[in-house]
Amino acid sequence: MTPSPSTALLTDRYELTMLDAGLHDGTAQRRCVFEVFGRRLPGERRFGVVAGTGRLLSLLRDFRFGDDELRFLRDNRVVDAETLTFLENYRFSGTISGYREGEVYFPGSPILTVEGTFAEAVILETLVLSVLNHDSAIATAAARMSVAAGDRPLAEMGSRRTGEQEAVAAARAAYIAGFTSTSNLEAGRRWGVPTMGTAAHAWTLLHDSEQAAFAAQIRAFGTDTTLLIDTYDIAEGVATAVRVAGTDLGGVRIDSGDLPSVAAQVRAQLDDLGATRTRITVTSDLDEYAIAALAASPVDAYGVGTSLATGSGSPTAGMVYKLVAREETGGGWRSVAKTSTDKGSRGGWKSAYREVRRGVATREIVVVSDPDESGPAERDGCRRLQTTLVEGGEVNSTFEGPAGVTAARAHHAHVREELPVRALALSRSDPALETIYLSA
Repeated sequence: MTPSPSTALLTDRYELTMLDAGLHDGTAQRRCVFEVFGRRLPGERRFGVVAGTGRLLSLLRDFRFGDDELRFLRDNRVVDAETLTFLENYRFSGTISGYREGEVYFPGSPILTVEGTFAEAVILETLVLSVLNHDSAIATAAARMSVAAGDRPLAEMGSRRTGEQEAVAAARAAYIAGFTSTSNLEAGRRWGVPTMGTAAHAWTLLHDSEQAAFAAQIRAFGTDTTLLIDTYDIAEGVATAVRVAGTDLGGVRIDSGDLPSVAAQVRAQLDDLGATRTRITVTSDLDEYAIAALAASPVDAYGVGTSLATGSGSPTAGMVYKLVAREETGGGWRSVAKTSTDKGSRGGWKSAYREVRRGVATREIVVVSDPDESGPAERDGCRRLQTTLVEGGEVNSTFEGPAGVTAARAHHAHVREELPVRALALSRSDPALETIYLSA
């Protein structure tokens, strides 16, 4: 089996230069606790969705410095020989705990906690943030679209609007947060996301007439296929579709026009022609607000591209990776925190809980303590939010691969049911749940 490519250089140079300096002054082996959190929710949204955890764990497995990576660092004089020797043998041997993938989060939520030596943990910063910030932004946007869509299916169609690997990650994150399928085949192969797709306008333009294009598609895929009816005149496209496929036509897709009025006209025309069971899918630059505006329209499914793949106005979740506790020179622990204006952090190792009363989440509770204390205890009326993802350097494979995606999707559906009604509104507002901090 061909080994996976190393992920070790998916990082920023300053992480390795800090490691280099730490090995020289003796601080590199101090035990440390790093924490991933967001100071605020981008776009003044009411909740965020954690996504990317399973991807991150798999990438961590491949965080190894092989000959090629070491040669690059040496040739570019990034670090010295002592540090190269350390990196040659690098294996993360610490512990990582965090919110389960698919969980909702709020400002200050300790989404991921990385415990290890400074040397082990500091060089993971960029990899951790690049995955969680991208995927959580997509999942948060997708969840809002899923809320707006209600029971109507959502297809992810944004691959052509982002980078090729980001497209695969976006499809995965969207599926976790409530989308039902993707157009991206690699997301289907790699992550088990159901795939969909029939034809673009090029198919119609290829043929001598719209009727010829529809007839060829029906011959290839049967009458349950979906015909794209807006290449030319929509009303004529509907008439041609039913004439070719009959009243058992599976679906039509609309990709242009004033969608609420066009959808109503198409539904009425289909019904008049006897195609009462033909489904209507709309696409055309949808976002959560456009989907909500179509709630009363005779639409059966949505396809979302650009807005989903770019986070619908918030392309990053804005999470940060900060040192919150470190070992003292003489033993014991010290909480540490950044105090900069508008960019501060809260020190200390944390355990997090969601208070749930009569099935409805009421607040987030974060308990601050030292890492060597007995660990998080159960709290009455609360659900513990963190789980162990890596222990002693060993990744919990439960959260990886297609099975991890399926579990994350189910977990998200469950926790979204706990949210109070006000959390599901699309308007800008304060976070739906307050976060309170307690001392152990």
